[in-house]
Amino acid sequence: MAQSAERMLMNEFKALSKETWTNIELINDNVFEWSVALIVLNPDSLYYGGYFKAKLTFPKTYPYQPPDFQFIRPLYHPNIYPNGKLCISILHPPGDDETSGETAAERWSPVQRVESVLISVLSLLDDPEVSSPANVDAGVMLRNAPEEYKTRVKKDLDISKGDIPKGFSMPTHESAFKKKEDEGDFDMSWEDSDVESFGGSESDLDGDEEMDSDFEGEADDDEDEDEK
Repeated sequence: MAQSAERMLMNEFKALSKETWTNIELINDNVFEWSVALIVLNPDSLYYGGYFKAKLTFPKTYPYQPPDFQFIRPLYHPNIYPNGKLCISILHPPGDDETSGETAAERWSPVQRVESVLISVLSLLDDPEVSSPANVDAGVMLRNAPEEYKTRVKKDLDISKGDIPKGFSMPTHESAFKKKEDEGDFDMSWEDSDVESFGGSESDLDGDEEMDSDFEGEADDDEDEDEK
């Protein structure tokens, strides 16, 4: 199982390495530990232009169990604990949870991938869940003093820019989508974009090609039977 997880993670790593909205590296050449930077490209986001570093740790049972995600610099956010870990359903173990009321559809499942986790984290930044906050003070400030909350976010944003590696060219909303146009993708505004606008994983494409190959093989077998 560990070898299967290693192979899958390497495929995902190679695919995500080509994306503009994240900058990833293996930690000590260990495919089960990733250094991740989330780059916010939504110009309407309070976090636009941020470079938010985190660590992803994967179990040997991946994808049957979720990875662990932790920001290196904790953000002042209702759903981020002071140690940088997240309170987000997609990282919770599979299955219904009667205690929290989360259904299996909300939690981790083997069909999820690293890309879906990172996109969910980016979405969480601008769409916090304040009903059951991990950081109660941040949740209260967001509700009662939104302008003060924005100031705290701006502070985290400015600090994050200090983590941009020397020589790294930070993408912008314009440059990222210009790159997609040059690659032949459809031109779309941020408002029209969805999960696919972040770029599909090559590992998903590889899986589709393998399925197509299997179907073609079945079709050839049927033709042979008809000839007999």
